[in-house]
Amino acid sequence: MVHVLGVLLPDLHYARQALTTFYGVGNKTAHRLCARLQIHDRQKIRDLTPTQVTELASFLASPSTAPPLRRMPLASFKFKPPPVSTPIEDIRRKAVEDSVSGPPDPLKSLKIESEAKRVVRENIAHLRMIGSYVGKRHAMGLPVRGQNTQSNAKTAKKLNRVSRFG
Repeated sequence: MVHVLGVLLPDLHYARQALTTFYGVGNKTAHRLCARLQIHDRQKIRDLTPTQVTELASFLASPSTAPPLRRMPLASFKFKPPPVSTPIEDIRRKAVEDSVSGPPDPLKSLKIESEAKRVVRENIAHLRMIGSYVGKRHAMGLPVRGQNTQSNAKTAKKLNRVSRFG
């Protein structure tokens, strides 16, 4: 069993599936995390190297400070390679200058566990404060998304009684 940020990851699960045990990480985010950290989807948690576990823990601890992914452009069909006599430093410098910045990294704004729960609590508190219909339903402990209340609203009455996930 591997502990990462206080969450127990089961040894026999695949890495992609085990990452979904974090609150706020679903299948798509787990797939992106595996790709980012170069962990094979079908690799089990017990087979992760200590370096991979450390990288995972450090990335999940502060994803906003992680180094950005380098994106190198593909060569166009008009591309002509530089002459052989060109120094390698010049080629590398030109490649870095020409690299495309690409779309923003969705993992930079990743919030897991207590941060994600805090965001949900703040959103519900905001809805209650502005007096929206959804906020009033949360305050009364009733279903929020239009479900039937005549016969079966027990779960909603249980969950919406107090602030959610707190």
